[in-house]
Amino acid sequence: MPQQRRRHAGERTGARPPRRPDQTTDLAAQRARFREVVEPLVSAAGYDLEDVSLKRVGRRHLVRLLVDSDDGVNLDAVADLSRDISAALDAAEESGGDLVPGEYELEVSSPGIDRPLTLPRHWRRNVGRLVKVTVGDRSVEGRIKKADDAGVELEVNGQPRRFMYDELGPGRVQIEFSRMTELSDDELEEIDDEEGGDEE
Repeated sequence: MPQQRRRHAGERTGARPPRRPDQTTDLAAQRARFREVVEPLVSAAGYDLEDVSLKRVGRRHLVRLLVDSDDGVNLDAVADLSRDISAALDAAEESGGDLVPGEYELEVSSPGIDRPLTLPRHWRRNVGRLVKVTVGDRSVEGRIKKADDAGVELEVNGQPRRFMYDELGPGRVQIEFSRMTELSDDELEEIDDEEGGDEE
């Protein structure tokens, strides 16, 4: 489950002048600043920072950081990492101003199984899974047998086939209901979260 840290900026918003209509919010620049602050901490903890997303939810922002590693994600370790990131973000704001206007909620979690496979490490971490991927103008479904820095070997219709990453579109892990009993508790929780994510 995601580990959350909340920073309520209400105490400081009174001193901040209201935003004028001509003040535009550059989300790309804000994401880049968040990444600049948190990526060194994530790397030092042995994780890859897979994504930084920033979106407005009502009167506040939701900042979601996705972290992963070859050994998976330990939720206790991520809880500690979340606290370190929260402290680093507070320090960055004290020295350089607010990262986003107003209040924000920080969420640190691992990618769900619906995360597209776009990098060699994504394919490597999903060896053994069934995936669907676009090759040229056609769709191919196969099980990942091997993955290295250059390409991936898929078992397609019982036959091994080698593909280079530059000829593949984003891969998508396929949920195999016949293998649900083989999934870990964390993976089952990810599926539950994804199925219930549209209820808000």
